[in-house]
Amino acid sequence: MKKAFVFPGQGAQFPGMGKELYEASAEARQLFSRADEILGFGITEIMFNGTEEDLRQTRVTQPAIFVHSVILATILGERFEPDMVAGHSLGEFSALTAAGSLSFDDGLMLVSKRAMAMQKACEAEPSTMAAILGLDNEVIERVCREIDEVVVPANYNSLGQIVISGSHRGIDLAIVRLQELGAKRALKLQVGGAFHSPLMEPARAELEKAIREAPVKEPCCPVFQNVDAHPCINPDKIRENLVAQLTSPVRWTQTVQNMIADGATEFIEVGPGTVLQGLIRKVDRTVSAISAVL
Repeated sequence: MKKAFVFPGQGAQFPGMGKELYEASAEARQLFSRADEILGFGITEIMFNGTEEDLRQTRVTQPAIFVHSVILATILGERFEPDMVAGHSLGEFSALTAAGSLSFDDGLMLVSKRAMAMQKACEAEPSTMAAILGLDNEVIERVCREIDEVVVPANYNSLGQIVISGSHRGIDLAIVRLQELGAKRALKLQVGGAFHSPLMEPARAELEKAIREAPVKEPCCPVFQNVDAHPCINPDKIRENLVAQLTSPVRWTQTVQNMIADGATEFIEVGPGTVLQGLIRKVDRTVSAISAVL
């Protein structure tokens, strides 16, 4: 029996997030204060008292989820004993920090730079994403290849659920075609841009230097990374995968399957929300998937 700790990505935020952590621990309060210093604005105030709209800004969303997740992992103390970790998109930075590969300061700085770079890329090239339910991966991949626009699979979230990413026209064309082929749902998402697609290349280029220069250590356990869904402990390979992550799909289904094949029987979600638990259960209902609690 092995424990896998998993960390959510963008979309898990909610007003009031992290307040219970702040109230529960002096160590948490120190880290929240440190986060405000690093970012140069009051992320804590926005997390505790901001609106849904405030939290939806990419420059806020990504650091907020990272801060919540890593502080929760920290104050779990000895109960945070992972045999393996993984994170969904942004959550990969939380997983690496919780596993000791990145310091809190370095992890948060990278997340902040990532959020800003992605925001710029979104503004430079209007684009979007769509959730596709009820079709085989191969069908969705083929349709994306056949469309003469930027449109690619971005998130392999669970069996029968893939998010595609690309230009507005590319996504519109893909939705029509996939509905014709029998998709149960094909729904545009309310997101600012085409994450995990070639349209994020400017963000990847901007972030690469910061990732290459970041002090990355060997983590305390294998980190299953988004790009290839395989475990990694080598700092150079971790960096390489983080750079590639921005323009590559999140292979979450494959990650969960590989973690189970490696012996994971209990998945513990560390961070706001319960999104990953639902996805994990759709991949394999025989494993346990729960939230980390104080």
